[in-house]
Amino acid sequence: MGAKDIIRNQKAEKLEAHEHTDSGKYGMAASAIKEATDAGRLILEEGGNAIDAVIAIQLALAAVEGMNTGIGAGGFLVYYDSEKDETKVLHGHSSAPAAVTPDLFIDEAGEMPSFDERSIDARSVGVPGIMRTLELAHERYGSMPLERLIEPAIQLAENEYRVNFLWERTIGLFKDRMGEEAKKIFVPNGVPLKEGDTVRQPDLAKSLKIIRDEGFKAVYEGEIADAIVKTVQERGGLMTKEDLQNYKADIYEPLWGSYKEYDLAFPAPPNGGGFAVAQMLKMLEPFELSQYPPHSWEKYHIIAEAMRLALADRHTYIADPKFVDIPLDGLLNPDYIKERGKLIQLDRRMEEAHGGNPWKYQEGEPVDQPFVNARQEGYETTHFTAVDRWGNVAACTSSIERIFGSGIMVPGYGFILNNDLTDFSPEPGTVNQPASGKFAVSSKTPTIVFHDGKPFFTLGSPGAETIVASVLQVLLNVLEYEMDLEDAIKERRIYNTPDLSIEWQDGIDEKVMEKLKELGYHSDQSFKKVTADDRLGDVQAILIDPETGRTYGAADEPRPGEAEGVDDLPEE
Repeated sequence: MGAKDIIRNQKAEKLEAHEHTDSGKYGMAASAIKEATDAGRLILEEGGNAIDAVIAIQLALAAVEGMNTGIGAGGFLVYYDSEKDETKVLHGHSSAPAAVTPDLFIDEAGEMPSFDERSIDARSVGVPGIMRTLELAHERYGSMPLERLIEPAIQLAENEYRVNFLWERTIGLFKDRMGEEAKKIFVPNGVPLKEGDTVRQPDLAKSLKIIRDEGFKAVYEGEIADAIVKTVQERGGLMTKEDLQNYKADIYEPLWGSYKEYDLAFPAPPNGGGFAVAQMLKMLEPFELSQYPPHSWEKYHIIAEAMRLALADRHTYIADPKFVDIPLDGLLNPDYIKERGKLIQLDRRMEEAHGGNPWKYQEGEPVDQPFVNARQEGYETTHFTAVDRWGNVAACTSSIERIFGSGIMVPGYGFILNNDLTDFSPEPGTVNQPASGKFAVSSKTPTIVFHDGKPFFTLGSPGAETIVASVLQVLLNVLEYEMDLEDAIKERRIYNTPDLSIEWQDGIDEKVMEKLKELGYHSDQSFKKVTADDRLGDVQAILIDPETGRTYGAADEPRPGEAEGVDDLPEE
């Protein structure tokens, strides 16, 4: 059993009959919003490559998913170049302005405001990186002019857009996080937009036209940059024009992981999501999970325990490598992972889960850093991906951190600024403390899976730290249980933290959850059922037949997303 068997399990007719899934002979685009997927699929049909498609999708999402991403976002993009047979990561995470210090979130009384208060403070706004990422991707790998790639986004912003259920839901839940400028769009005249309403965003269309005419650099050097700085500084934030001008996106090597006969490419630190999934996969490999039914308590228990251990290591050691010596080789050393895996017992849960001692498995001196058990990150993000007819693969996860970011919309320019600096641990003295020019740890996990050296599977998800739970479990559902892609994404998921703040999706058998309670999971901590309308994550995924190139795509159902395949090529 293996990749060929997984591909045989994909039923093109079934996928094509479902609104969230599809198959395609010449490529695929998938995102959390149909109109953004439309933009990417059209680019693929017109002869654009996977990078062209994800650029078009990201720009379109600025108009149709502006509560989760946009011009003010940061992100990571993993790209496989079929011609060069190489995989790279484009790093566009938001960075801390130069004036940031470790006591960024400590007030004058020496107190730390709540996460909710910090997240709508202008001091939480990081230097956004996603537009520089698109610029770098376009220059290095793109094939179509920016004017064509940005046009769908301009049309979506300039013309009437029909509000979907995601807009209604997020506005209803988070309207109080918005400043007055954002409310003009999302809560016009004090009335929250509802599904079926129409909205126009002329200020955002103006910004997109400036980017079309001047290039992505306008966000960092031109009038948009001036507007960002003015907005942040008027509200007590620290960003300067120099911070924007000095921001550089980067291309670096992936963090490579493996699971049985598969190799996986993830973003490396300061990204923490890729590390966590890579470590969990190796920890879980000896358990041969498929010996337990996919709905069994044994499967969920073993996964939940592995999650506690990996996240404990992440919280203890992962940070911006320019500031912290990360024992990454030790953390991923087979002997260390075997040592950690032995802590997982089928008849009980661990009493406590803390970071281990990876320094035993690599050279270097350990640094005494406190373990930060509880983390708080924004709830949402977005993931999108594309595969083209030549076999190039692009997977991108981008975010303004929490839903509606900092709540601060740039007046006259129509986009919301991020609150990415709340991804730092607010307590001074931790590995992930704020610092000048530093990147906070991110959970974004855009992933490409390879089999026999060829890209086979790509996926990612939003959901803050629950991203690692969603990506891990969909990977296992496909690679270990050999489910078809739609079923693998629909399968109910579980999330657990080192301190036993456990979340589980409605639909997991109540007897399974009772067994986990017997094992001690409920403890005195959170034990939360996540409803069908509030699932863990929102996975977008594409499977690729390595022999024929045919693609199979699926979009999760918490958002109005679609996967759209390409079956026709333009006439030469």
